[in-house]
Amino acid sequence: MRKTIICFSIFFIAAYFQPAFSQKDSTAKKEEAKIKQFWLVVLKTGPMDKEITDTVRRKEIFAGHFSNMTRLHEEGILKVAGPFGKNDFTWRGLFILDCKTKEEAENYVKTDPGVAANIFIVDIVPWYSEASGSFLPGKPNKEN
Repeated sequence: MRKTIICFSIFFIAAYFQPAFSQKDSTAKKEEAKIKQFWLVVLKTGPMDKEITDTVRRKEIFAGHFSNMTRLHEEGILKVAGPFGKNDFTWRGLFILDCKTKEEAENYVKTDPGVAANIFIVDIVPWYSEASGSFLPGKPNKEN
């Protein structure tokens, strides 16, 4: 009887702790992050930036620029936007857009009054990130 209890105890301990002592399968696939394609838009100084000098007109254009960004954000299209600091390029700011194609990104960018007035010109390239935080699909949660 004592041998049976000892054998059963050894079996139970081996079975219970087996996962802790077993070697991990190095060939097993790791769960990959769910990477999604977005569109990075770099706004650069355009040819009309120095030409449009009327302060009232510039205020209208920039008010429309900010209003357009708000609209795109509320629609869940614009995930990130912001200006660059002083730099050696002609870079003024950036957008990261959540849409399917470059053509779609171009169409959203064309709705910006600063782009329409050629105060800004743009470069648009695919950009990849995990769809989390600000990059979650859809419209932002206004409660946060």
